Amino acid sequence: MTEGTKLKLHTMLGNYPNTKALKSGEIKSDLVDFDFVEVKVANNQFKKIVRDAAYDFAELAIVTYLQARTYGKPYVLLPAVVVGRGQHHTIAYNADRGVLKPSELAGKRVGVRAYTVTTGTWVRGILAQEYGVDLDKVEWITFEDPHVAEYRDPDTIKRAPPGKELVQMLLDGELDAAVVGDKLPDPRLRHLVPDAEDAARKWAQSHGGVPINHMVVLREDIAKSRPDVTKELFRLLLASKRAAKSPTDGTPLDPLRFGVEACRPTLEIIIDYCVRQNLIPKKIPVDALFDDVTRALVP
Repeated sequence: MTEGTKLKLHTMLGNYPNTKALKSGEIKSDLVDFDFVEVKVANNQFKKIVRDAAYDFAELAIVTYLQARTYGKPYVLLPAVVVGRGQHHTIAYNADRGVLKPSELAGKRVGVRAYTVTTGTWVRGILAQEYGVDLDKVEWITFEDPHVAEYRDPDTIKRAPPGKELVQMLLDGELDAAVVGDKLPDPRLRHLVPDAEDAARKWAQSHGGVPINHMVVLREDIAKSRPDVTKELFRLLLASKRAAKSPTDGTPLDPLRFGVEACRPTLEIIIDYCVRQNLIPKKIPVDALFDDVTRALVP
């Protein structure tokens, strides 16, 4: 591939305010054309990325990337966050069965879609460090396999019976709490963490930023042969983000951070959580996540 020639990339990006200008064609490039696959939920495609190398350029959950890197998957990480959010509100309990506090999770059954999902990793880490929860004393119940085929859940992690669904098990009392995601799926559910929004804001202020969910990756062969394309992708994503005119853009609580230094504090935390939770075997220095080109990208 010759530097300077226009390249078409098979691309998977979710539909967000910060990707709208790029996906609509409002923001254009002389170096890159995109063949966008249409997706309703980006995380349904993550398995195809790390198992089949299905896309040239894609968003990917940060924990999935850390595991993919551990197993030598052929992608390079760009320091560009496309999904980030507070995590405190994503774990819930059924209030019809009484009040439950984070400090009462020992011996309880807690559901999560898969042990390796990034939201679950953030939640477990926050519960352990901020609320004193001993994660080994919680019975974790999962429903799906990891995205990365080579990874095996720890032996203590249990799988829900076939045909069971997370929310229904929570409502039926078969789970005491569950990581349900961004919105509570039933009016009977309540946030496990009191004043979750305020707690998330304070956490971000004291930990160097909002937790990262998804960043973007580029096929390793393209990154090596076309550093001009790598730089252009970073520029396009940043322009698309700025076109959304978010009120948090450029503030300390901006969830969509660009550049290694802006991402470093929360990357260090999620790497630490992954090691503590046996998701990766050892700590990876943040700088080692990037190559010489992506490490130098700054907004």
